[in-house]
Amino acid sequence: MIGHSVLASEGESEFVDGIHISSRSRTWLDMARRLSESELVCMGDELICVPRAEFEDRTEPFDTLEGLRSLVARHPNLQGVVRARAAIERMRVGADSAPESLLRLAMEDAGLPEPQLQVPLREDKTIGPTADLGYRHRRLAIQYDGDHHLLKPQIFSDRRRDKAFEAAGWTVVVFGKKDLADGFAGAIHQIKRGMRRSLLDHPQASGFADDV
Repeated sequence: MIGHSVLASEGESEFVDGIHISSRSRTWLDMARRLSESELVCMGDELICVPRAEFEDRTEPFDTLEGLRSLVARHPNLQGVVRARAAIERMRVGADSAPESLLRLAMEDAGLPEPQLQVPLREDKTIGPTADLGYRHRRLAIQYDGDHHLLKPQIFSDRRRDKAFEAAGWTVVVFGKKDLADGFAGAIHQIKRGMRRSLLDHPQASGFADDV
């Protein structure tokens, strides 16, 4: 165990079970001296993610982009602060897991347009299947299925999800931990193929050729 002393402002610590601990957001900032930019983005995406009532016992995110920017601004000389600022610019609300964040970053680094997150099949409805990432105007749905998707009930649910998108004319690509292991290099090729296929099916998509 290694101890560290830091100068914390009001609101940057919490009192839990009789112990003063760093707040989640301040912990994120302190980790900027050790983590990579992509790791900080993953951690930050989790902080700003709006929780789903059916899965969590809270309704508000742990923090917001504005809150994190304010936190960073209070500590301009902290080690790692430059990396923290860069990470904030790449954080997005809507990533449900670190692999989803890493996939988005890999897509951006490969020159692909930034995808939408939690894309509903029916734009005018709040119910129905969603894609973890995607491009609505190109009808391309991108899913990252973690280990819990290997459970039998979830497999059937995922099949219904994907078939619903495909029945509506979408191209669906699904990735997992093997794709994560190679830094999503193979996934990027599949996504580009899916986008080209979408161009053939939906030639009216403006500006598409420039994207791929």
